[in-house]
Amino acid sequence: MNIIATAPRLVGALIVASGAFAPLAGAMAEDKYPSRPIEIIVPFGPGGGADLVARTLARMAEPKLGVPVPVSNVSGASGNAGLTKMLNNPADGYTMGALISLTISAWASGIGKLKPQDFTVVAYMQSSPSMLFVPKNSPHKDIKGLLDFAKKNPGKLRCATTGYGTDDDVVLKYMATLGYKITNVPFAKPAERYASTVGAHTEVLFEQPGDVAQFVKSGDLVPLIVFDDERHEAFKNVPSSKELGMKISDLPTWRTLVVSSKTPADKVKKLEQTFTQILQTPEWKKYCEETYTCIKPKSSAEGTKAAVDYYVAIKEYLAKFGGAPKK
Repeated sequence: MNIIATAPRLVGALIVASGAFAPLAGAMAEDKYPSRPIEIIVPFGPGGGADLVARTLARMAEPKLGVPVPVSNVSGASGNAGLTKMLNNPADGYTMGALISLTISAWASGIGKLKPQDFTVVAYMQSSPSMLFVPKNSPHKDIKGLLDFAKKNPGKLRCATTGYGTDDDVVLKYMATLGYKITNVPFAKPAERYASTVGAHTEVLFEQPGDVAQFVKSGDLVPLIVFDDERHEAFKNVPSSKELGMKISDLPTWRTLVVSSKTPADKVKKLEQTFTQILQTPEWKKYCEETYTCIKPKSSAEGTKAAVDYYVAIKEYLAKFGGAPKK
């Protein structure tokens, strides 16, 4: 046997054989999920509530998933830019997005072409009723005084919000139907929004207490009303919207992590199980207590349904008092 002559054929055979096993090796590697980093896209700028909670969850998820969980900020168009980028990635469970009520409201208001059915919720993390805050030196010491001023001076009060078409905007439009016209002043960056009211550049801030907890605790921001059926446990002296006869107490601000609705069920289940465990840890419970956002846990199916229901609720409000998008 001529070994020298045979050697090239043996090498070729080995190369062909190794090539034949390559797809099998790849398939075996994909059997383990996750096997590479999972990105979380936050569709808002850094420093806001959605960004902070996503980074907190990412840090807590890494040891449980066994892979890095980097967070990237892709802001713009009330969350549409970042979530569109997420959906443009493969639906393989390696890209998540932060979907919040603000963005759902924007869709219902005609901003963007996405819809709740494009997503599956893997973690329903937070929910909090919104409030109106004034700076500490505001002449409006209670909600009655603020509303009286708004009625006598239509549009003179300026309210810092997250944008047009958001739940902030919807609530202000509803208040206008009651005779309390307040001007919406949108800020894309959370820090600028908070600073505008703390510095008295705007007279009112529409926000959740957890996102401005440091300013509330320091006394720089004072809550006047909570948009809920009952008073907030942490702010017993602040009246609820229902007490004042306002029928708009079902629009809390909530935050979720989502994947594409086309993501395989086994990967959705893995992510759901991971975040369910995280939300039950003492560290997370301490975090949600500090931000006034602790909630009863929701399953993936319940969270996904809640997003759809919120979309419908916003549509119904807009149809009642105007502002619904043109067809």
